[in-house]
Amino acid sequence: MFKFMFCAVFFALSVVANAAPANFDSAKTIASRIYAPEKQEFYCGCAIRWQSGKGIPDLKACGYQIRKNGPRANRIEWEHVMPAQQFGSPLACWKQGGREQCGKTDALFKQMEADLFNLKPAIGEVNGDRAHYRFAILPAQAPQYGSCEVKVDFKSRLVEPRAEIRGDIARIHFYMADKYQIPLAKAQQQLFMAWHQQDPVDETERKLQQRIAQQMGHANDFVTGKKVWQLNYKASGFGLTKAKETALTAALVSGQVLGNKRSKLYHLSHCSGFNQVSERNQQWFESEQQALNAGFKRAGNCSAGASVGAED
Repeated sequence: MFKFMFCAVFFALSVVANAAPANFDSAKTIASRIYAPEKQEFYCGCAIRWQSGKGIPDLKACGYQIRKNGPRANRIEWEHVMPAQQFGSPLACWKQGGREQCGKTDALFKQMEADLFNLKPAIGEVNGDRAHYRFAILPAQAPQYGSCEVKVDFKSRLVEPRAEIRGDIARIHFYMADKYQIPLAKAQQQLFMAWHQQDPVDETERKLQQRIAQQMGHANDFVTGKKVWQLNYKASGFGLTKAKETALTAALVSGQVLGNKRSKLYHLSHCSGFNQVSERNQQWFESEQQALNAGFKRAGNCSAGASVGAED
Protein backbone atom coordinates (compact mmCIF):
# COMPACT_ATOMS: atom_id res chain seq x y z
CA MET A 1 0.00 0.00 0.00
CA PHE A 2 2.79 2.40 0.96
CA LYS A 3 4.65 1.51 -2.23
CA PHE A 4 1.52 2.20 -4.28
CA MET A 5 1.00 5.59 -2.60
CA PHE A 6 4.65 6.52 -3.11
CA CYS A 7 4.45 5.69 -6.82
CA ALA A 8 1.25 7.70 -7.18
CA VAL A 9 2.79 10.74 -5.49
CA PHE A 10 5.98 10.39 -7.55
CA PHE A 11 3.93 10.22 -10.75
CA ALA A 12 1.94 13.30 -9.78
CA LEU A 13 5.11 15.24 -9.00
CA SER A 14 6.62 14.16 -12.32
CA VAL A 15 3.61 15.47 -14.21
CA VAL A 16 3.86 18.80 -12.40
CA ALA A 17 7.62 19.02 -13.05
CA ASN A 18 7.14 18.41 -16.76
CA ALA A 19 5.33 21.66 -17.52
CA ALA A 20 5.05 22.95 -21.08
CA PRO A 21 7.72 25.59 -21.77
CA ALA A 22 6.69 29.19 -21.11
CA ASN A 23 8.71 30.74 -23.94
CA PHE A 24 10.93 29.95 -26.90
CA ASP A 25 14.18 30.07 -24.91
CA SER A 26 12.97 27.48 -22.41
CA ALA A 27 11.53 25.41 -25.26
CA LYS A 28 14.95 25.20 -26.93
CA THR A 29 16.54 23.99 -23.71
CA ILE A 30 13.91 21.29 -23.25
CA ALA A 31 14.00 20.32 -26.94
CA SER A 32 17.75 19.69 -26.77
CA ARG A 33 17.11 17.09 -24.06
CA ILE A 34 14.19 15.51 -25.92
CA TYR A 35 16.15 15.11 -29.16
CA ALA A 36 19.52 14.15 -27.63
CA PRO A 37 18.86 10.37 -27.98
CA GLU A 38 18.01 10.76 -31.69
CA LYS A 39 21.29 12.40 -32.72
CA GLN A 40 19.97 13.31 -36.18
CA GLU A 41 19.24 16.66 -37.82
CA PHE A 42 15.80 17.05 -39.41
CA TYR A 43 16.15 18.38 -42.97
CA CYS A 44 19.34 16.61 -44.08
CA GLY A 45 19.54 13.67 -41.71
CA CYS A 46 23.06 14.60 -40.60
CA ALA A 47 24.42 13.20 -37.34
CA ILE A 48 24.48 15.60 -34.37
CA ARG A 49 26.94 15.77 -31.51
CA TRP A 50 25.37 17.38 -28.45
CA GLN A 51 27.68 19.42 -26.23
CA SER A 52 26.34 21.36 -23.20
CA GLY A 53 22.90 21.50 -24.76
CA LYS A 54 24.17 22.77 -28.10
CA GLY A 55 24.13 20.68 -31.26
CA ILE A 56 27.01 20.39 -33.73
CA PRO A 57 26.25 18.66 -37.06
CA ASP A 58 28.74 16.30 -38.65
CA LEU A 59 28.69 17.91 -42.10
CA LYS A 60 31.53 15.86 -43.56
CA ALA A 61 30.00 12.50 -42.64
CA CYS A 62 26.68 13.30 -44.31
CA GLY A 63 28.17 14.97 -47.39
CA TYR A 64 26.79 18.40 -46.63
CA GLN A 65 28.32 21.25 -48.61
CA ILE A 66 28.09 24.80 -47.33
CA ARG A 67 26.11 26.98 -49.72
CA LYS A 68 26.97 30.40 -48.31
CA ASN A 69 26.90 30.69 -44.51
CA GLY A 70 29.64 28.59 -42.89
CA PRO A 71 29.11 29.67 -39.26
CA ARG A 72 25.40 28.85 -39.34
CA ALA A 73 26.03 25.61 -41.25
CA ASN A 74 28.22 24.40 -38.40
CA ARG A 75 25.60 24.74 -35.69
CA ILE A 76 22.17 23.30 -34.95
CA GLU A 77 19.25 25.72 -34.64
CA TRP A 78 15.64 25.11 -33.65
CA GLU A 79 13.36 25.32 -36.64
CA HIS A 80 9.65 26.10 -36.50
CA VAL A 81 8.23 23.64 -39.03
CA MET A 82 5.11 25.82 -39.28
CA PRO A 83 6.84 29.21 -39.53
CA ALA A 84 6.32 31.86 -36.88
CA GLN A 85 4.99 34.20 -39.54
CA GLN A 86 2.22 31.75 -40.40
CA PHE A 87 0.90 31.45 -36.85
CA GLY A 88 1.87 34.95 -35.74
CA SER A 89 0.85 37.24 -38.59
CA PRO A 90 -2.91 37.23 -37.81
CA LEU A 91 -2.22 38.65 -34.33
CA ALA A 92 -2.39 42.36 -33.54
CA CYS A 93 1.12 42.32 -32.05
CA TRP A 94 2.58 41.19 -35.39
CA LYS A 95 1.07 44.18 -37.15
CA GLN A 96 2.57 46.42 -34.45
CA GLY A 97 6.11 45.08 -34.58
CA GLY A 98 6.43 41.61 -36.05
CA ARG A 99 7.82 38.60 -34.24
CA GLU A 100 9.88 40.65 -31.78
CA GLN A 101 6.83 42.54 -30.56
CA CYS A 102 4.73 39.36 -30.27
CA GLY A 103 7.50 37.65 -28.31
CA LYS A 104 7.46 40.47 -25.79
CA THR A 105 3.75 41.13 -25.38
CA ASP A 106 1.47 38.33 -26.59
CA ALA A 107 0.89 35.29 -24.35
CA LEU A 108 -0.76 33.24 -27.10
CA PHE A 109 2.13 33.86 -29.50
CA LYS A 110 4.60 32.79 -26.81
CA GLN A 111 2.64 29.57 -26.34
CA MET A 112 2.66 28.83 -30.08
CA GLU A 113 6.33 29.79 -30.47
CA ALA A 114 7.29 27.46 -27.61
CA ASP A 115 5.18 24.48 -28.72
CA LEU A 116 7.61 21.55 -28.73
CA PHE A 117 5.67 19.61 -31.36
CA ASN A 118 6.55 22.31 -33.89
CA LEU A 119 10.30 22.44 -33.18
CA LYS A 120 12.96 20.40 -34.99
CA PRO A 121 16.78 20.51 -34.86
CA ALA A 122 18.07 21.85 -38.18
CA ILE A 123 21.40 22.86 -39.69
CA GLY A 124 21.49 26.61 -39.15
CA GLU A 125 22.17 27.47 -42.78
CA VAL A 126 19.17 25.44 -43.96
CA ASN A 127 17.02 26.95 -41.23
CA GLY A 128 18.02 30.43 -42.40
CA ASP A 129 17.49 29.64 -46.08
CA ARG A 130 14.09 28.08 -45.44
CA ALA A 131 12.93 31.28 -43.65
CA HIS A 132 9.11 31.27 -43.71
CA TYR A 133 8.82 29.70 -47.17
CA ARG A 134 6.03 27.16 -47.56
CA PHE A 135 6.59 23.53 -48.52
CA ALA A 136 6.04 22.25 -52.06
CA ILE A 137 7.30 19.81 -54.67
CA LEU A 138 9.82 21.62 -56.88
CA PRO A 139 11.05 20.96 -60.41
CA ALA A 140 14.40 19.23 -60.77
CA GLN A 141 17.30 21.50 -59.82
CA ALA A 142 20.98 21.15 -59.01
CA PRO A 143 21.87 20.20 -55.41
CA GLN A 144 22.47 23.24 -53.21
CA TYR A 145 23.86 21.54 -50.11
CA GLY A 146 25.83 18.59 -51.45
CA SER A 147 24.25 15.27 -50.47
CA CYS A 148 21.54 16.99 -48.42
CA GLU A 149 18.30 16.53 -50.35
CA VAL A 150 16.42 19.64 -49.25
CA LYS A 151 15.77 22.14 -52.07
CA VAL A 152 15.09 25.85 -51.69
CA ASP A 153 13.62 27.96 -54.50
CA PHE A 154 14.49 31.48 -53.38
CA LYS A 155 12.66 33.15 -56.26
CA SER A 156 9.35 31.35 -55.70
CA ARG A 157 9.95 31.21 -51.92
CA LEU A 158 9.27 27.47 -51.74
CA VAL A 159 11.02 24.51 -50.07
CA GLU A 160 11.00 20.81 -50.96
CA PRO A 161 11.99 18.53 -48.03
CA ARG A 162 13.42 15.04 -48.37
CA ALA A 163 10.83 12.29 -48.75
CA GLU A 164 11.60 10.68 -45.37
CA ILE A 165 10.24 13.64 -43.37
CA ARG A 166 7.31 14.81 -45.48
CA GLY A 167 4.75 12.95 -43.40
CA ASP A 168 6.27 14.37 -40.21
CA ILE A 169 5.91 17.89 -41.65
CA ALA A 170 2.29 17.22 -42.61
CA ARG A 171 1.31 15.93 -39.16
CA ILE A 172 2.99 18.89 -37.45
CA HIS A 173 0.96 21.29 -39.60
CA PHE A 174 -2.24 19.36 -38.87
CA TYR A 175 -1.53 19.58 -35.14
CA MET A 176 -0.75 23.33 -35.18
CA ALA A 177 -3.77 24.11 -37.34
CA ASP A 178 -6.04 22.06 -35.09
CA LYS A 179 -4.77 23.28 -31.71
CA TYR A 180 -4.45 26.97 -32.57
CA GLN A 181 -7.17 27.18 -35.23
CA ILE A 182 -4.75 28.31 -37.93
CA PRO A 183 -6.15 28.27 -41.47
CA LEU A 184 -4.40 26.06 -44.02
CA ALA A 185 -4.85 26.90 -47.69
CA LYS A 186 -6.63 24.21 -49.71
CA ALA A 187 -3.49 23.43 -51.71
CA GLN A 188 -1.52 23.04 -48.46
CA GLN A 189 -4.11 20.66 -47.07
CA GLN A 190 -4.08 18.54 -50.22
CA LEU A 191 -0.28 18.39 -50.31
CA PHE A 192 0.02 17.45 -46.64
CA MET A 193 -2.73 14.84 -46.87
CA ALA A 194 -0.79 13.18 -49.70
CA TRP A 195 2.47 13.36 -47.71
CA HIS A 196 0.76 11.84 -44.68
CA GLN A 197 -0.18 8.81 -46.79
CA GLN A 198 3.16 8.53 -48.59
CA ASP A 199 5.25 8.81 -45.42
CA PRO A 200 3.31 7.17 -42.57
CA VAL A 201 4.26 7.36 -38.88
CA ASP A 202 7.36 5.31 -38.07
CA GLU A 203 8.78 4.17 -34.74
CA THR A 204 11.14 7.14 -34.40
CA GLU A 205 8.33 9.65 -34.86
CA ARG A 206 6.12 7.69 -32.47
CA LYS A 207 8.76 7.66 -29.71
CA LEU A 208 9.51 11.37 -30.17
CA GLN A 209 5.80 12.11 -29.94
CA GLN A 210 5.63 10.24 -26.64
CA ARG A 211 8.58 12.14 -25.16
CA ILE A 212 7.19 15.50 -26.27
CA ALA A 213 3.71 14.60 -25.00
CA GLN A 214 5.14 13.89 -21.55
CA GLN A 215 6.49 17.43 -21.48
CA MET A 216 3.57 19.22 -23.14
CA GLY A 217 0.83 17.38 -21.25
CA HIS A 218 -1.00 16.28 -24.41
CA ALA A 219 -0.32 14.30 -27.58
CA ASN A 220 -0.17 15.07 -31.27
CA ASP A 221 -3.18 12.94 -32.15
CA PHE A 222 -2.38 13.08 -35.85
CA VAL A 223 0.67 10.97 -34.94
CA THR A 224 -1.16 8.68 -32.49
CA GLY A 225 -3.92 8.14 -35.07
CA LYS A 226 -6.76 9.40 -32.88
CA LYS A 227 -7.37 12.22 -35.37
CA VAL A 228 -7.31 12.18 -39.16
CA TRP A 229 -7.12 15.35 -41.23
CA GLN A 230 -9.67 15.73 -43.99
CA LEU A 231 -10.17 18.57 -46.47
CA ASN A 232 -11.71 21.58 -44.70
CA TYR A 233 -11.16 19.92 -41.31
CA LYS A 234 -12.82 21.88 -38.50
CA ALA A 235 -10.09 22.88 -36.04
CA SER A 236 -10.90 22.14 -32.40
CA GLY A 237 -8.68 24.67 -30.62
CA PHE A 238 -8.28 22.12 -27.81
CA GLY A 239 -6.66 23.37 -24.63
CA LEU A 240 -7.15 27.05 -25.39
CA THR A 241 -8.91 29.03 -22.72
CA LYS A 242 -12.13 30.68 -23.80
CA ALA A 243 -10.48 34.09 -23.66
CA LYS A 244 -7.57 32.96 -25.83
CA GLU A 245 -9.91 31.22 -28.26
CA THR A 246 -12.05 34.35 -28.56
CA ALA A 247 -9.00 36.55 -29.06
CA LEU A 248 -7.54 34.22 -31.68
CA THR A 249 -10.85 33.94 -33.53
CA ALA A 250 -11.17 37.72 -33.57
CA ALA A 251 -7.62 38.06 -34.89
CA LEU A 252 -8.27 35.54 -37.65
CA VAL A 253 -11.54 37.20 -38.67
CA SER A 254 -10.44 40.85 -38.56
CA GLY A 255 -7.51 42.42 -40.37
CA GLN A 256 -7.19 39.50 -42.75
CA VAL A 257 -6.43 41.57 -45.81
CA LEU A 258 -2.68 41.71 -46.32
CA GLY A 259 -1.20 44.05 -48.90
CA ASN A 260 2.21 43.91 -50.52
CA LYS A 261 3.61 47.44 -50.56
CA ARG A 262 5.99 46.55 -53.38
CA SER A 263 3.54 44.94 -55.81
CA LYS A 264 0.42 46.85 -54.64
CA LEU A 265 -1.48 43.54 -54.54
CA TYR A 266 -3.46 42.27 -51.55
CA HIS A 267 -4.20 38.75 -50.32
CA LEU A 268 -6.96 37.18 -48.25
CA SER A 269 -6.25 34.68 -45.48
CA HIS A 270 -7.30 31.60 -47.49
CA CYS A 271 -4.81 32.35 -50.27
CA SER A 272 -1.28 30.99 -50.10
CA GLY A 273 0.19 34.38 -50.93
CA PHE A 274 -1.09 35.57 -47.57
CA ASN A 275 1.84 33.79 -45.89
CA GLN A 276 4.40 34.66 -48.57
CA VAL A 277 4.63 38.44 -48.27
CA SER A 278 7.92 39.39 -46.63
CA GLU A 279 7.57 41.31 -43.38
CA ARG A 280 9.17 44.47 -44.78
CA ASN A 281 6.52 44.65 -47.54
CA GLN A 282 3.44 43.98 -45.38
CA GLN A 283 0.58 46.48 -45.13
CA TRP A 284 -2.56 45.41 -43.28
CA PHE A 285 -6.14 46.43 -43.99
CA GLU A 286 -9.37 45.87 -42.10
CA SER A 287 -11.33 45.19 -45.29
CA GLU A 288 -10.95 44.72 -49.03
CA GLN A 289 -12.57 48.08 -49.60
CA GLN A 290 -9.91 49.75 -47.47
CA ALA A 291 -7.22 48.05 -49.57
CA LEU A 292 -8.91 49.14 -52.79
CA ASN A 293 -9.19 52.71 -51.53
CA ALA A 294 -5.45 52.66 -50.84
CA GLY A 295 -4.74 51.74 -54.47
CA PHE A 296 -4.19 48.00 -54.03
CA LYS A 297 -5.65 45.25 -56.22
CA ARG A 298 -6.54 41.70 -55.25
CA ALA A 299 -3.86 39.21 -56.33
CA GLY A 300 -4.87 37.29 -59.45
CA ASN A 301 -4.43 33.92 -57.71
CA CYS A 302 -6.62 34.99 -54.80
CA SER A 303 -10.16 34.63 -56.09
CA ALA A 304 -12.73 33.00 -53.82
CA GLY A 305 -11.36 29.61 -52.76
CA ALA A 306 -7.98 30.16 -54.47
CA SER A 307 -5.01 28.66 -52.73
CA VAL A 308 -2.00 28.50 -54.99
CA GLY A 309 0.85 30.81 -55.91
CA ALA A 310 3.35 32.84 -53.97
CA GLU A 311 4.83 36.31 -53.94
CA ASP A 312 7.63 38.22 -52.25
